[in-house]
Amino acid sequence: MATESRSEATGEAAAEFAKEHRGGDFSPIEPTLHGGPDYGRFVEAVRMLQDHARAADAPDAVITQAADLIKAASKLLAPYDADEWSSPSGRRMDLPNRGSVLGIPADYHKTDDGRISGAAQFRRFHLGRNGAVHGGCIAQLFDSLLGYTAFRLTRSLYQRTAFLHIDYRKIVPIETKLQVDAGVDHVDGRKMFIAGRLLDGDAVLAEANALFVKLNPGQP
Repeated sequence: MATESRSEATGEAAAEFAKEHRGGDFSPIEPTLHGGPDYGRFVEAVRMLQDHARAADAPDAVITQAADLIKAASKLLAPYDADEWSSPSGRRMDLPNRGSVLGIPADYHKTDDGRISGAAQFRRFHLGRNGAVHGGCIAQLFDSLLGYTAFRLTRSLYQRTAFLHIDYRKIVPIETKLQVDAGVDHVDGRKMFIAGRLLDGDAVLAEANALFVKLNPGQP
């Protein structure tokens, strides 16, 4: 089945981002290449550090050394702290998750039948207990997935989550490539009702439905 990639769709919409809410409280996302060719490697290194911080049972001396190295890295970056509209994080349209460390690693695309499909994989950092993903991380994935679905399928550039309801059907495993599927149930003016699923093959692990409300110009 032919698909339209997330990066292509986001690139096409970049010009539209600059038109709506300009000068208002909800500033547009402006794509950038700041951070250079190693920014993706930088983001992955941060993710790996989070995984090791969650997993490591290292000797005291190793923890001391690691703490010193992390502190040194923070000191190296600190002079370059920028506001959210200037940082490359979330604005690197050429990278997965737009180069954001916050999002759950995932890749979404629009299908020919007018839905959103894709894959997601939770890491060791997202562990709750007994090999299962923390429920809050699953909620974070759905908020991102369904928000993207609202944008991609309704062409609404700016919206906020009004509610997000999740049904946890089965244990969601970490470090496993999973599938996502989402679509628009219906639209009522500024209200967009979106639903989605998280799957492992044919098994439905979790389902969610949400209400997103399109922002008025200048609305935060």
